[in-house]
Amino acid sequence: MNEPAATASLQILIVDDEVNIRKTLSVCLETEEHRVVAVSNAPDAVAEAARRNFEAAFVDIRLGAASGLDLIPQLLAITPGLKIIVITAYASIDTAVEAMRRGASDYIPKPFTPSQVSLAVRKIAEVCLLEQKIASLTEDLERVNPELDFSTGSPAMQHAVSMARQVATAEAAVLLRGESGTGKTVMARMIHGWSRREGKPFGNISCPSIPGQLLESELFGHVRGAFTGAVQDSPGRIAASEGGTLFLDEIGDLPLSLQPKLLRFLQDHEYERIGDRVTRRADVRIMAATNMDLEKAAGDGRFREDLFYRLNVIQIEIPPLRDRQDDIAPLAERLLQFFSRANHRTFLGFTAEALQAMRNYPWPGNIRELRNVVERAAIICPAERIGVEHLPETMLPREAIPRIGGLVSLEKIEELHIRRVLAATKSLQEAADVLGIDQATLWRRRKQYGI
Repeated sequence: MNEPAATASLQILIVDDEVNIRKTLSVCLETEEHRVVAVSNAPDAVAEAARRNFEAAFVDIRLGAASGLDLIPQLLAITPGLKIIVITAYASIDTAVEAMRRGASDYIPKPFTPSQVSLAVRKIAEVCLLEQKIASLTEDLERVNPELDFSTGSPAMQHAVSMARQVATAEAAVLLRGESGTGKTVMARMIHGWSRREGKPFGNISCPSIPGQLLESELFGHVRGAFTGAVQDSPGRIAASEGGTLFLDEIGDLPLSLQPKLLRFLQDHEYERIGDRVTRRADVRIMAATNMDLEKAAGDGRFREDLFYRLNVIQIEIPPLRDRQDDIAPLAERLLQFFSRANHRTFLGFTAEALQAMRNYPWPGNIRELRNVVERAAIICPAERIGVEHLPETMLPREAIPRIGGLVSLEKIEELHIRRVLAATKSLQEAADVLGIDQATLWRRRKQYGI
């Protein structure tokens, strides 16, 4: 049975004034592939916590003349989610209770064994993993989006998926290119899920949706009082994505003033929060997406050329939906299943005419537009199959909309009229009343026209 929490690599701070304890703990933790920083006193611990995003800390209660208990709230003020394990030779119930009251997560007495250390870290890793899963599930619920896969018959799309799987195990930056709505964010999530960082946070920033003056704070964080409205410290998305991936959507809209700072982070993994001189480090993989011609933007001076080349180490092109005609029907069917469950309905699928209309449509909004069309149809369709009358009229060719007085049979006009009335009414009885016929006649007409 796999135990991902036991093998998850954590960044851990050790604070102990005894050199042998620091060495012993470091060896125990590094043997299990954790990344360790060891210091002997409280000021050094505070300085290291300000520079790095630790997930756990071992803190000795006696630090020479200082108290490790006093250090606990200082560390938590810098890193609110930090899990602190108190270690001491002066074990007592009172000390344990006081340590927990001040924010410690666990407590082990000296002398301790490697197995005790391993167990304490295992519990911390499990808690971190659960917190990350809860955060990810919460974000998924807030999006209320169906889970789309990349099953495809398109050679171009197959190449994109194959490339994504290959680069997932690497650490280089990835640039996803494609029109708006093609699924770049979903692709980024899948790359993260296939990588060794799976289980760590996946951060997502939409560059156009955040004003330029706030984007730097959102990305790198700020300290209290750094600007008007900064009433408390904010760690920023980079710190929140420690060990994981940060996805920058529509990177072409990143302000020029912010681009050198992102370039520096890509090169050195170092940054500063707004209003703070402390240089911090973070282990975060950057992925970006754009529907813009970044080469042209760089040539026009709207995007830094050096940042473009740094982001463009690995480029994946996601084709538009109009170039994936054979994928439209399967995608629409999967979306319909999702919205059937969401609306507590049962559908048998789409009519042949509806599928043909969707295949012929150019889909300027790509998968996002297809999702909206299917959701709308699932809401307004009273029948078991989605027909052309449940699609937006802009999707239908002119000849598919008969005109009164046009060269079209009465039967075709009757069929289309019945379909539209059924789509616009809430029940069969209401539709029959509008049409001026009884329900039995309407039932026969629906059977005749396959509605």
